[in-house]
Amino acid sequence: MNTLPSLHRFPRLAFVDLETTGGAASLDRITEVGIVEVDEDGVREWSSLVNPEMPIPPYIQSLTGITDDMVREAPTFAEIAAVIARRLEDRIFIAHNARFDYGFLRQAFRRTGRDFHPEVLCTVKLSRRLFPQFERHNLDSLAERHALHVTERHRALGDAQLLWQFWQKIHDLHATEQIEEAVQRLVSRPALPSRIEELELDRLPASPGVYIFRDAERRPLFIGSAANLQARVYGFFGKDRMNARDRRLASDTAAVDWMENGGELGAQLLETSLLREHLPPHNHLRAEDETCAWRLLQRGALLRPVLASAEDMFFAHDPELYGLFAAPARAREALQAIAAAQRLCPALLGLEKTRAGKACSAHAGGGCGGACIGRESADEHNARLRAALESHRMEAWPYPGAIAIEDNGAWLLIDGWAWLGTARNEKEKADLLQAGPRRFEREVYRLLQKWLPMLDGRIEVL
Repeated sequence: MNTLPSLHRFPRLAFVDLETTGGAASLDRITEVGIVEVDEDGVREWSSLVNPEMPIPPYIQSLTGITDDMVREAPTFAEIAAVIARRLEDRIFIAHNARFDYGFLRQAFRRTGRDFHPEVLCTVKLSRRLFPQFERHNLDSLAERHALHVTERHRALGDAQLLWQFWQKIHDLHATEQIEEAVQRLVSRPALPSRIEELELDRLPASPGVYIFRDAERRPLFIGSAANLQARVYGFFGKDRMNARDRRLASDTAAVDWMENGGELGAQLLETSLLREHLPPHNHLRAEDETCAWRLLQRGALLRPVLASAEDMFFAHDPELYGLFAAPARAREALQAIAAAQRLCPALLGLEKTRAGKACSAHAGGGCGGACIGRESADEHNARLRAALESHRMEAWPYPGAIAIEDNGAWLLIDGWAWLGTARNEKEKADLLQAGPRRFEREVYRLLQKWLPMLDGRIEVL
């Protein structure tokens, strides 16, 4: 094994690991720092417990072995920030799942008034690039695969030592040129739009809500929802690779706003409302909403599909609707596909015009069962039509009126597949109900189809 394997471009290395009180850099705090410094002068190890100035959750104490008693007399991060900064200065910052450790250190340094912008290398990504034949690249897998010597797992210096051992091991298994190329591709600083102050994103909470990317004139470019706002937004700007559309969005973004929400469903409902209101260009939405579905009506002896618009006040409650479609053209395309697959008569479905008693255009090629010329009875055609549409049947609103869904201390009011709003007390509930019913909302319907089965015990019928 090489004594001090390093790369020409990166002669000063710092293998870093942290232990923390949790996973959210904006809320949790560092409890231990471990650093292995490697350079032309040799290898030096340093570690320190850190008083997080907050309790360590019991499950974290169990995982790391670091207890509240152990850190009570330890220095705070502010007291050792200068020492840590000096040890990391002008070094490539190497960590496993580096975004985690980098994010915590950047936040901690910022609280002391320091900037922290090292070049960052993630050993998870490095392992994936150098050993693509393996599926797992967590630290335990690396230790087992490469026979690394484990001293104290889930302690900062012990895990930093594993990373240094891994670095030495890859130099035994790969040519320096290959490692150099991999590192040059992977080393980076987290990508943020040039016009965004990092502090603005640092304030993102690790909680559910809606985020809005805005341009320099504060116009919404993109709106999304997330169960964890911080992870979602950083995940977007920190992608290893962006397609052309994402690069354009990142380049155009001058500010990021967000609205916290009690829960994930509430965030998704708020997102649908804001999308309808703003139609941000990077969401690629239709300006007009022509939501519709097929309704089966009796026309003489035959059942005939007739388009029903979501503007119909009974739309949400009709048990004989089949769809759902964004526009009449989409509805006709779907019905044509169903007719062709099931050999239904396009003329009797209203998809083409023929003279009475004349065969439809599909009959000659065997694409129609012959109901148009009497070779199939109306009852037979009706039964086949119902069977063909059954899998497309929409669910009628299953409650006698509005409902309130408990959402982390708030109430989401829904009526007839339309979101009335969010209430935080009984008066707000009453005000939303008094405002009256709203039009059927396609995205609310689709959201609740997924969510309702999971909401047992959280629904109040009003």
